[in-house]
Amino acid sequence: MTDRNTTDAAARRWVESYENAWKTNAPDDIRALFTDDAAYFTQPWGEPWAGADAIVAGWLEARDEPGTYEFEWDIAGIDGDRVFVDARTDYAPNEQLPEGRVYRNLWVIDLDEDGRARAFTEWYMKQPRD
Repeated sequence: MTDRNTTDAAARRWVESYENAWKTNAPDDIRALFTDDAAYFTQPWGEPWAGADAIVAGWLEARDEPGTYEFEWDIAGIDGDRVFVDARTDYAPNEQLPEGRVYRNLWVIDLDEDGRARAFTEWYMKQPRD
C-alpha cells in the first residue's frame, strides 16, 4: 500500500463499475477495473488470477448470467488504498441450485492512484435464506 488515501466516492465508483462488469461480462468492462499486473483471489487461500488477461479469462469462465442474482453492498471501511466491501449475493433458484443460494461477501480491494484494483480478494460464506 502507498501513503495515498482512497476516498469513499472512489471506492463506490469502483464497486459500481464492478457491478456493471458483472452484468455485462464484457471483457473491456472487466479489464478496466484492474491494473495490467493485478491479482484477483477468488478465495483468500488459493492462487490468484494473475494479470489482466488471466482475470478476464477467469471471470468469463466463471461468469454469472445477468438476472440470475441480486447483489447488495456497502463500503465497510477504507484504510489508505485498501477498501473493504460488505455484500450479499442472492442467487435465484436454477437447474444447478434448485433452492438458490445466498452468500455474504467480504471484498478486500487495493486500488491504485487511477482507481483500478492492483489486488482483489473475495471472502464468501454461504448464508441461510431469510
